[in-house]
Amino acid sequence: MTAAEDRLREDVEALCRIVRSSAGEGERRAAAWVAGQLRDAGLRPVVQPYRSPRGYALAHALHDAAGLAAIGRGGLLGAALTLAVLRSYERETSGRDQWVRRVLPSGEGANVVVRIPGTGEVRRTLVLVAHLDAAPTGWVWRPAFANAGAGLARRTRRMSPVMGALTGAFLAGAAGSAVERAAPRAGRALRTGALATIGVGLAGLVSVARGATVPGASDNATGVAVLLGLARALAAAPPVGVDVVLVLPGGEEAGMGGMRAFADGPVLAAALAAGPVTVVGVDTLGGGTPIVAAAEGAMRTHRFDPEAVALVQAGARAAGEDPPARWRIGAWTDPVLTQHRGIPSTTLLSVGDRGHYTEYHLPTDTPDRVDWDCVERCARIVAGVVVAASG
Repeated sequence: MTAAEDRLREDVEALCRIVRSSAGEGERRAAAWVAGQLRDAGLRPVVQPYRSPRGYALAHALHDAAGLAAIGRGGLLGAALTLAVLRSYERETSGRDQWVRRVLPSGEGANVVVRIPGTGEVRRTLVLVAHLDAAPTGWVWRPAFANAGAGLARRTRRMSPVMGALTGAFLAGAAGSAVERAAPRAGRALRTGALATIGVGLAGLVSVARGATVPGASDNATGVAVLLGLARALAAAPPVGVDVVLVLPGGEEAGMGGMRAFADGPVLAAALAAGPVTVVGVDTLGGGTPIVAAAEGAMRTHRFDPEAVALVQAGARAAGEDPPARWRIGAWTDPVLTQHRGIPSTTLLSVGDRGHYTEYHLPTDTPDRVDWDCVERCARIVAGVVVAASG
């Protein structure tokens, strides 16, 4: 084992000793620790405070409650209201428009941002993103639920949207409301099934709201540790032909609040003014097999830019690694926010043998469960992306 690999494991273990709840004191402690590591490497990081709800459960629960009320009302108006709530819900989960969050209680989190200027003729800015926070657990993340359909995902390279059943319930509720006058029995059956499914979803949100924050070794201490290792290497030998911006945002698990603060801030604006920008996320690397997200979405599919996906695969080849397969993943990652703004973006992740993230949002997401060979392969791919970005 090399010194860099030892340091990678030490960094993951150090982060797991901090309870990194989104937009809270633990996340701020993690940000301060990461900033200190970057300063020790001779870099000049900036710690950026932001405010955001500390979880997604309340925003989602309000949509569920509104959906229950709309389906309960029934009729054509109820159907229209149900579809309107579903549209708002999808925009909330994908980060397109999180208007509900503006009126919700918020906590204070912290991002860490550091720019490493390239040498020579700089052709683009590469933004590498790894979120600092860790997720709360809940019974919805039990392996029996989380791994359902994982075998099919492995074969098709398409994860089911984590909120797919809920989306179907809203659509069924709207359909039942619309047809109930013409077909009372069918309409009532659709509405009853929809109400029951949404009710189960609400119970799941309560379990998440009350759940303890997991250690988050794979998700996402591994991603942070990989970027710290890259930062140390680039501080000693700056990148050629590309400016590199490392972003360690908070709040990803709560709905990407830290990444939104970065995307609205001056560093990204300056990079866009200077020339082309590509954003690559580094998330959940301890699963076994590296993959690259060609698309994602908790409810509907949002596609990443093929150019960004190809850059990750080119980075793997530059590092002597097999190019990661292109997958459709089932939830959200921070780079979807920049993709929504037209900036080429994607995320490097990993999956286990069953076609799902290992120990996902579970108390067992600890350093001893991490596939370190996979993390080290991902670290080489990320370093290769920097090389490929300069070409």
